[in-house]
Amino acid sequence: MQRFKDKVVIVTGASSGIGRQSAIEFAKEGALVAVVARREIEGMETVQMIEANGGEALFIAADVSKSNDVEAMVDAVISRFGRLDIAFNNAGVAEGIANTVDLSEDEFDRVINSNLKATWLCMKYQIPAMLKTGGGSIVNAASVWGVLGTSMGVPAYVASKHGVIGLSKATALEFGQQGVRVNCISPAWVPTEANAPVLDNPDIYPEILAQHPIGYLGSTTDVANAVKWMCSDEASWYTAQNLILDGGYTAQ
Repeated sequence: MQRFKDKVVIVTGASSGIGRQSAIEFAKEGALVAVVARREIEGMETVQMIEANGGEALFIAADVSKSNDVEAMVDAVISRFGRLDIAFNNAGVAEGIANTVDLSEDEFDRVINSNLKATWLCMKYQIPAMLKTGGGSIVNAASVWGVLGTSMGVPAYVASKHGVIGLSKATALEFGQQGVRVNCISPAWVPTEANAPVLDNPDIYPEILAQHPIGYLGSTTDVANAVKWMCSDEASWYTAQNLILDGGYTAQ
């Protein structure tokens, strides 16, 4: 399939995990992909994976919690590819385990800036670029914990993901009639480099697995496929929504 032939796509947090797999999957379907990450070595590895499959990609080093970096990111994409059609704002972090009382102010600010503020900054600069060519599609990374919450000791992460969902809905309503669709995706547990320390713990993994009635954890490809659908013409009437991809996690 070539659903994204010659479409220009930004994927943030594309140096590993869901971001990397999403960048690769978009490229497989003909997209020109901007691979955005803070880690240059890993980001370039993503580019090389895309190029090895015959795709075209550009690496951009950026901290998307910083306005200057985000503006430069979009400028670099326009300079290289001439337009912007799709963005998957996937970059994010979680704090070290701490409850609301014990969490430091600096750590709270870091998580909110990296997850919520960064999502706002990305859209702030992506949307004007999309409007120049008639619109586009944006998917922002949220989480099932942005819907349900958790007591696992990540209150800033939970707050940031609730905020991402609300921000995405507000932005979708603001720009829907101008041709920009904005949605979220909220996965449950998906094994990645970032959460390996938790999922590799034999004392914790069975409990996490049991929270997914389907009987197994999702994959980065599962998430990437859902993101691609949301950004495709097949989802042209889909906007201001939060797609929960969770193997039944939230239905219990």
